[in-house]
Amino acid sequence: MRVYENKDELKNEISKAFEKYILEFDNIPETLKDKRVNGVDRTPAENLAYQVGWTSLVLKWEEDEKRGLQVKTPSDEFKWNQLGELYQYFTDTYAHKSLKELKEQLTNNIEGIYLMIDSLSEEELFKPHMRKWADEATKTVVWEVYKFIHINTVAPFGTFRTKIRKWKKNALA
Repeated sequence: MRVYENKDELKNEISKAFEKYILEFDNIPETLKDKRVNGVDRTPAENLAYQVGWTSLVLKWEEDEKRGLQVKTPSDEFKWNQLGELYQYFTDTYAHKSLKELKEQLTNNIEGIYLMIDSLSEEELFKPHMRKWADEATKTVVWEVYKFIHINTVAPFGTFRTKIRKWKKNALA
């Protein structure tokens, strides 16, 4: 997994990956947001819903901990062995929205993640055992907060950009 020197490097990498990802949706008509194509497991709306779902959870984990609440990862309703159900929840909760709304919501979440990063000290972001939610989410390994941010922003933006490009190649050809 990528290691970052500081907050700015993390934010810059998120920004680069996010900009490339989100631009892929600019030429997809709203009328095709739910179109299924062979070889691609998510529609454009489902693709964005997944990203909105995970980034919303990252923000919720941090906010709940700051409020003194017990954080349940990945969510209050789902355990780590129920990720398929969690992904379906993301689809049910967000995919009915327009692509414009989903893009706006994801953009707002990314702005929230930048604010979250800025609110954390370098130590809180890059050292282990700085957040209960990060410690409790991984029972067998130690993950710093930045790793959770990375795997819910930079990593999927790259992977899901590839998926939406394949969708566009098949659906818009």
